[in-house]
Amino acid sequence: MSRSLVLVRHGQSEWNLKNLFTGWRDVDLTEQGHAEAKAAGQKLKARGLKFDIAFTSVLIRAQKTCQHILDAVGQSDLKTIRDQALNERDYGDLSGLNKDDARKKWGEEQVHVWRRSYDVPPPAGESLKDTGARVWPYYLHDLQPHVLRGGTVLVAAHGNSLRALIMALDGKSGE
Repeated sequence: MSRSLVLVRHGQSEWNLKNLFTGWRDVDLTEQGHAEAKAAGQKLKARGLKFDIAFTSVLIRAQKTCQHILDAVGQSDLKTIRDQALNERDYGDLSGLNKDDARKKWGEEQVHVWRRSYDVPPPAGESLKDTGARVWPYYLHDLQPHVLRGGTVLVAAHGNSLRALIMALDGKSGE
């Protein structure tokens, strides 16, 4: 019985390139982001991976990354489940703002706390702890059963949703 959980962050988005907080805003991949996703797919193909099911967020940058990977491994039509639970952390009032402008407005230290602390959310947004509280139950209910049955599962999502999932899998609370 071979079981694998493959976690992939989406390729570079248009707002990553512009240094903007993205969060739940639905922003497409850049040309480089498409190339990164295709390259990830080629690396997985070279390892001989075939997936039983794929999961992604409802945001286009993760969906396109997922599709590029599936195309590369010859599984373009694989069942893919899209769910908001895998979305990026919601940056709330920071969404759409340039990161340098946010630092000027609120200060370097405050923006750092919002971005890197475990349990301090930005205004009207989610902390990493909040993101984990959304991602972990979804993993347990929807993804883990496939892995436990011996499946090879692809998850194409976002930096913070994947970080929260990895922390939970590693038994780290972030506290």
